[in-house]
Amino acid sequence: MIGASEMSSMVDSYDAGDVRICVLGSHSALEIMDGAKDEGFKTTVYCQRGREAPYKRFGRIADEVVVVDEFGEMLSEGHQQKMREENTVIIPHRSLTAYLGYGAIENGLQVPIFGNRSLFAAEERSAARGQYYLLEKAGIRYPKVVQDPADIAGPCIVKVQEKDRPLERAFFTVSSYPDYQIKSSAKVSDGTISESGLAEASIEELAIGTYMNFNYFHTPISDQVDFIGIERRLQTNIHDYNALPAEQQLDMGMAGSLQNIEVGHTPASIRESLLEKVLAMGDMFVEAVKKEYSPGIIGPFSLQSVITKDLEMIVYDVSLRVPGNPIVATTSPYTKYQYGQTFGVGRRIAMEIRRAISDDRLGDIVT
Repeated sequence: MIGASEMSSMVDSYDAGDVRICVLGSHSALEIMDGAKDEGFKTTVYCQRGREAPYKRFGRIADEVVVVDEFGEMLSEGHQQKMREENTVIIPHRSLTAYLGYGAIENGLQVPIFGNRSLFAAEERSAARGQYYLLEKAGIRYPKVVQDPADIAGPCIVKVQEKDRPLERAFFTVSSYPDYQIKSSAKVSDGTISESGLAEASIEELAIGTYMNFNYFHTPISDQVDFIGIERRLQTNIHDYNALPAEQQLDMGMAGSLQNIEVGHTPASIRESLLEKVLAMGDMFVEAVKKEYSPGIIGPFSLQSVITKDLEMIVYDVSLRVPGNPIVATTSPYTKYQYGQTFGVGRRIAMEIRRAISDDRLGDIVT
């Protein structure tokens, strides 16, 4: 594991007046760079050939677009040396961890990362001290986990990685063990998932209620855990299918081909009487992570939750890096309440980096 002290020493040698923000060109790169530009930082985006159009089209966003044949080329010594020479800080998101891999980020990426690089792998449910473990330590409810498919005795969701697309998860719902056998076999047969992926899948009770993703921010130099805002995910092809009457759903016979691939976002807010619970969850989670993964959370995180009819909050997924929610930047009232202006995760990151530079504490928020 690349040591936090090593990266802290590296940023101490940086030109504090010329720090550059770098991001891999996917997932939430635009919102990260937009926030960086709002705070006056130069930006670099690494794009895989054929996927650079958005970053060139929105010309204000990227000062430099580096086109590579494969995202993994970011790990080459030449590119890493260039980043260090340009006083670069990398901002992590889901695509960075998916395309480079946790091992490479932990041991091979010798460029300062805004975030706790030892924590990223905890996002995986299979990790020994993963998100279930952290939620339990925080005292936050999460769905009951079914260890053996034969024990499925009611509505459950099977969370499994797609076979050929590392970013996508081929979640599917089941109601019984026979239902699980039929649906899982069909998905293996059509190539959506693999047998090995299915063996590593998690099976959770299906929490029924209103889905909301609560987005927070905290670093070792933060004064508090900031509540950034709420969004919901738009998914295909399940999203609009679910809006159809049950009779039509049955007539269409599509149950076996439904997928919840995220394709967009929609904003949301929550009634004020529930805000106390939302704020408390963020505080509790930050304290738990601090004890388990020193120095704790650095940057944004998301607790993706269900609010039940009894107004109980159940966290069904955790993001331990930039969650990817650009809609929050223009729709969240909560940053307006706190800071007098509406902004999203990208700008909150840039604000924290700017503050750290001003206070000579940049080494405290990188690893």
